Amino acid sequence: MPFPAPLRLLPLAALVLLGACAQQAPSTLTLEEQPRYCDPLQLRPGQDFNLRLPSNPTTGFRWVMRESGAPVLHLLGPEVYSTPEEAGVVGSAGVSTWRFRAVASGEGQLDLDYRRPWENGVAAAKNFTCRVVVK
Repeated sequence: MPFPAPLRLLPLAALVLLGACAQQAPSTLTLEEQPRYCDPLQLRPGQDFNLRLPSNPTTGFRWVMRESGAPVLHLLGPEVYSTPEEAGVVGSAGVSTWRFRAVASGEGQLDLDYRRPWENGVAAAKNFTCRVVVK
């Protein structure tokens, strides 16, 4: 006995729904999303994304990049620091942003430390680590 037409489409519909639910790499990655997306962050060649981390350079602390994700990631420009418009206070905290592009298949690592660059031998106040797979 053949299945009615709507029932024959059920497996296809299930596959479409599963594909839609699959975890997609974000276009912007933040410190809060690190545990969710960085084990590993999966990208495809040509895909761009922004890394946004809380920052306040007026305290002397800066994000220092130890690993830039090479050879699978290419940094598209220097760090850009911005403060929220509503802050309106000199010295208020803001966000440091870096733009990356996945350029080659393979694996890489993003590693940044939030520290005062001149303080040698002092542990970083925060770390950001993200394993990246491009395929």
